[in-house]
Order: sequence, then C-alpha cells, then structure tokens
Amino acid sequence: MKIRFTKMQGLGNDFVVLDAVTGSFVPTPAQARFLADRHFGVGCDQILIVEKATAPGVDFRYRIFNADGGEVEQCGNGARCFARFVADAGLTDKREIRVETKSGVIAPRLEADGQVTVDMGEPRFAPAEIPFASDSDAVIQPLAAAGREWLITVVSMGNPHAVQVVDDVDLAPVAEDGPLIEHHPRFPLRVNAGFMAVVDRHAIRLRVHERGSGETLACGTGACAAVVAGIRRGLLDSPVRVDTRGGALSIAWAGAGAPVLMTGPAVTVFQGEIELPEDLR
Repeated sequence: MKIRFTKMQGLGNDFVVLDAVTGSFVPTPAQARFLADRHFGVGCDQILIVEKATAPGVDFRYRIFNADGGEVEQCGNGARCFARFVADAGLTDKREIRVETKSGVIAPRLEADGQVTVDMGEPRFAPAEIPFASDSDAVIQPLAAAGREWLITVVSMGNPHAVQVVDDVDLAPVAEDGPLIEHHPRFPLRVNAGFMAVVDRHAIRLRVHERGSGETLACGTGACAAVVAGIRRGLLDSPVRVDTRGGALSIAWAGAGAPVLMTGPAVTVFQGEIELPEDLR
C-alpha cells in the first residue's frame, strides 16, 4: 500500500504528517514505527494525523504517534506544524483554528511573519492529573532511581513533564538520566524529562528527553513546561525565550488560571509517497 505524506519540522523536531481528512489512513503501531525509522522509513520524531473534527465548535482533530508507535496526548511543535499544514493544504482559510486533541482543545494561530502561536491551555499541577504518584503537590519534589536523585517540578501541558534545573545543559546527562526518569514507576504513563539552565529571568536553555522518542532537537510542550516550572520556582518572569538545540521559542504565561502561549516556526521540508511493507499490520 502506498501512502502520501508531508515531512515537516519545528526547530528540528520533525514530523511525518498524514492527511486523514481527504484520505482515511491511520497507521497501526507497527506502521508508525516504520514511518518514523530513519533508515528504512521516512524518519521522524512523531507522526501527526490530521482528521475531521468529532466535536462541535472545533475545526479539526489532531492525533500524535511517537516514534515507538505509541499514541500520546499532545505535541507543541507538532501543533504549530499542524496549523501550517492545514493552511497550506487548503483545508481551511482561517488564520486561527480550534483543534481537538487527546488532552483537550488547543488554538493555533498563523502570524503575519510566518510564525505560529499556539494557545496550549492551562498547565496542570495536581499529581493525579500528571499522573505522578505523590502525596504532595509541592513545586519541587525529589525523585530517586539507580542511586541518583533529582529535584523535579512536575507539570502537565496535556502530556506529563518532569523539569529539573541544571547548571549547564551541554554537560547534563540527558542520555543517561532521561530514560531513568521517563520510566520511573512514579509516572504510570511515563514522562518527558526536561533539563533547564536559567540564563536570566527571561531566557533559558533547554534539552528534553521525550518519552517514546528519546532526546529531540526541540520539544514545544517541554518548553512550555520548563517556563511554567521556572516561574513557579521564582526563577523566571514571562515572557521567556527558550533556546533549544534546534532553535528558539517564545513562551508566555501570566500565571495561575492563564493559558500558556507558545510562538515559533513551522516549516514544510518535502512531500512524498512511500510504500508500506505488506507484513506491517
């Protein structure tokens, strides 16, 4: 079976986008893993599925599959690429759309300069909403595994994040500690592990180990979670420039009860067609 796809990226966080509005194909976990494979497939961090809305008051439905084939709730860089895709594909003529996701409704907006701003909704902090096994809702919580201990702030941006402050992101043991945090038993749905270095009150540097994908060049929800964590820890003031290995995002959060606004680029890399092996189901 041949399928058409669009390859997109937001700050190097890359995606295979599939149009299920004019088509009907949604990959199985095995097919998603094949598409994400950088040697045998197209290669990407996540697969994004554009679908017709299933609820009133929204324009589209948005589904995300990580490189390991697992479906997840949210993806910030993907949300910007989603908005760019539906506009460029002629699926909408709106500059701002409402999109239903597994974790709720988001509102991406195409800016005049080509950037995309996404209203990511309000962050959530209650351990049960992350989910995170804890008897406390303290801003800073200890987490231990394999003889290591980290001081984390847990935040849900529709998906779970554990953010820690480090002195130097270049020296942070992301490859070693990221998987330990991702699979920690206190996170029953696993977690994205963020490593944040504060530059000043309006700037940070960030690396993120994403569950199911490993470290990516950028993570939009991770940037949102890091800024929220930094503001709650008293280290940052909104707005905040977030420098990732793939580029910069601007994140704004007015505080409790307010949504997080993320602004950054979304770029189409190429379009193509690929044959899916018959033995993948």
